[in-house]
Amino acid sequence: MSDDKPTPTKSRPAPGERRIQILQTLAEMLQTPGGERITTALLAKRLDVSEAALYRHFASKAQMFEGLIEFIESSVFGLINQITEREANPALQCKQIAAMVLTFGEKNPGMTRVMVGDALVFEHERLQTRMNQFFDKIEAGFKQAMRDVYTTSSTPTADANARASALTALLAGRLQRYARSGFKKLPTEHMDATLAFMI
Repeated sequence: MSDDKPTPTKSRPAPGERRIQILQTLAEMLQTPGGERITTALLAKRLDVSEAALYRHFASKAQMFEGLIEFIESSVFGLINQITEREANPALQCKQIAAMVLTFGEKNPGMTRVMVGDALVFEHERLQTRMNQFFDKIEAGFKQAMRDVYTTSSTPTADANARASALTALLAGRLQRYARSGFKKLPTEHMDATLAFMI
């Protein structure tokens, strides 16, 4: 009787799993502070597959970044919907949404680089446009809620728009600083006090 053990075969993940694995690895590579520009060759090497294998799941690197953007959008806007359904007070709604966006960025540093556009500098411009629209949508939500906060003001729309714009700029600025500091300056630093001052 032979003691030879069968050689383990490398199991191939299902197509959907491989797609998720590619996106997770790309997000992890984006977490390296000051890291080199990510190419499909580097990504394939990290995954121990050929570049051709990547292109079986994504038509281009831009499509890979679109996959990350879709994850950001579905996560953040899904949580915003939960907050607006649960919290009736518009001022508290804005605080909770702002805190959630900052916390999401802090927990997902690679995604933060996509959100603020650092990771998209050499990529297709439509990706940056889409992330700009992401922040525009958040600002539109703040404007809507702020109008209910400033109902007694003599210029409710102007006040709501100005405050919503400032709050959106705060989020973008904090996330940008987090990415540029090599993920050392946390976006949630003094968050409660800052949001209380802003809203």
